[in-house]
Amino acid sequence: MADMRDKLRKIRWRVGLLATGMASLLAGMGVVAVTDAQAAAGCRVAYSVPSQWQGGFTGNVAITNLGDPITGGWRLTWAFPAGQTVTQAWNATVTASGGQVTATNVSYNGSIATGGTVSFGFNGSWTGSNTAPTSFALNGVTCTGDTTTTTTTTTTTTTTTTTTTNPPVGDAMARVAEMQPGWNLGNSLDATGADETSWGNPRITEALLDNVRAQGFKSIRIPVTWSAHQGGAPGYTIEAAYLARVKEVVGWALADGFYVMINIHHDSWQWINAMPTDRANVLARYNAAWTQIASTFRDSSPKLMLESVNEPQFANSSGDAQNAQLLDELNKSFHRIVRGSGGNNATRLLVLPTLHTSSEQARVDELVATFNALNDPNLIATFHFYGYWPFSVNVAGGTKFDATVQKDLTDSFDRMYNAFVARGIPVILGEYGLLGFDRHTGTIQQGEKLKFFEFLGYYARTKKITTMLWDNGQHFGRTSYQWSDPELAAQIKSSWTTRSGTASSDQVFSAKSSAVTDKTLTLNLNGTSFVGLRQGTTDLVRGTDYTVSGDQLTIKAATITRLSGSRAYGTNATLSARFSAGVPWRINLVTYDTPVLQNATGTTSAFAIPTQFRGDQLATMEAKYADGSNAGPHNWTSYKEFDVTFAPNYTANTTTLKPEFFAEVTDGSRVTLTFHYWSGATVTYYVTKSGSTVTGTTA
Repeated sequence: MADMRDKLRKIRWRVGLLATGMASLLAGMGVVAVTDAQAAAGCRVAYSVPSQWQGGFTGNVAITNLGDPITGGWRLTWAFPAGQTVTQAWNATVTASGGQVTATNVSYNGSIATGGTVSFGFNGSWTGSNTAPTSFALNGVTCTGDTTTTTTTTTTTTTTTTTTTNPPVGDAMARVAEMQPGWNLGNSLDATGADETSWGNPRITEALLDNVRAQGFKSIRIPVTWSAHQGGAPGYTIEAAYLARVKEVVGWALADGFYVMINIHHDSWQWINAMPTDRANVLARYNAAWTQIASTFRDSSPKLMLESVNEPQFANSSGDAQNAQLLDELNKSFHRIVRGSGGNNATRLLVLPTLHTSSEQARVDELVATFNALNDPNLIATFHFYGYWPFSVNVAGGTKFDATVQKDLTDSFDRMYNAFVARGIPVILGEYGLLGFDRHTGTIQQGEKLKFFEFLGYYARTKKITTMLWDNGQHFGRTSYQWSDPELAAQIKSSWTTRSGTASSDQVFSAKSSAVTDKTLTLNLNGTSFVGLRQGTTDLVRGTDYTVSGDQLTIKAATITRLSGSRAYGTNATLSARFSAGVPWRINLVTYDTPVLQNATGTTSAFAIPTQFRGDQLATMEAKYADGSNAGPHNWTSYKEFDVTFAPNYTANTTTLKPEFFAEVTDGSRVTLTFHYWSGATVTYYVTKSGSTVTGTTA
């Protein structure tokens, strides 16, 4: 019954949408009643600017014919009052002489029936002001919204301005803005095994997509790996059943109202990367894949987008120049095949990546050259962003969302904005997250993680970049339909529309072995104002329980003592700092003492240090030899990679040193480990590897 109710709900939704769409269409075109004779000539023009940026804008023009049918082509003329120029156009040929502009039909829209409407769009540039033109002429007749007749005619024209849910076809910037925010259906159809469940996720269902839509996502990227389902040369035929399954999932997503993106995904490193040494075969297989995919989806909704290849990369190339040439060839071949397949593919939004989907300036410049050559208004640039690498995986001491991490993000987004968005070319951040999430979401400390996502969402908005969260099942449950980290989900959702206040930390540590003292945090207001401090539903008293001076929040010792009760190790109370906008900032009051480690023996494949954490949590670990040089992997830094070389287990009261750490430790050498905890405490420990045996001591 649940499935049947769901299907009935979708049917009702679609019927309602159809009825609403027809009403809007009739209202937008106007109702023209003619008796005795047809009108000879007359027209109405709707001119709009759906998006504008410094020095540039996108214009839309809709021509409604109020006179006799036009069958021999049309010509619309107007003058820009502020000297604007047209730089690119679609669905019309646009020329200019000074401020005078002429737009003529293209091959497929030269006829306009009585009461019919044709639309075209363009990108333009402006300086000083962008005042809209006020007078248009169609085939030499000024468009007044009325008709000129030579016979007795009764004409009633009703004009209604309507706001449609979806931007008009051809306005790529506005359509991509409509896609914000987006979500990735990762590790399902992109799995490299024989089935979409081969990487541990359940089979995709309509219910999953319904629930993702209910979370507020407006677009969905459905990565698809084709390699295990594609035959050999010369046809490279894709299995019909697999193609049908992809089409089924895409259909569900479109029915839910999503904008949808599909691509060629892990094929990028499975066989496309061999292109430098096997160009002919790779290109033949790639072209065959896109020929079949384009044909399958040629008549799908314009809300479906196609992405040429995920994270393109090449092995054994001669260097950057060859890499750029090969990706340019793939992107142009993809563009040619899709555009040539007809149907909605003639104007469908197509997504082109940089090499490695990197935002490095050289990679961005390479993609700009491809866009310039293609000169197609329905193209989107895409890149991926997983943060400043030391922070993203917690290595080299990158434990905090600091100025370096923030600058890495702003530099990346600025490069994409300046190269594309500022020129009217939309950009999609096709994947974002933190690389440490591939292991688990605890690799990066919770508060620092929240600050990263708060800022990312805000800065993407300022740069008009549509974002698509990478989720391979670790965030939104594929069957539970619940977020594994509701606090993270709330922060991400809030960042779509506003900023949230944060603080220098989400933890306040008080040593159990010492008297409790006042504790001060620095507030990051992020454009908000501080409202108050609360425990549960109880507001704490400003001036008594805490004070605020500028951006300094001080929690009084008496308040910490009262709320901490018996002061057992760990979190004794949770407070929330509330701001004028966004989500509250959680603050844990933690009682701790410096952790205690014990001697241990084990092997390189299984070595755990008994650890009494005593309420504290591990931030990072350093490893050095006796001479001060760095030990273990990534020997350019003393700070080792969290989870990869070491990991705390708070339940088992152990700290594990992993085989990956010992694999790069010199046999027989004593290594000094320094464990850094979030309270600020440090503890020194020593390990010696002898063959496969490991000995650990506290002295």
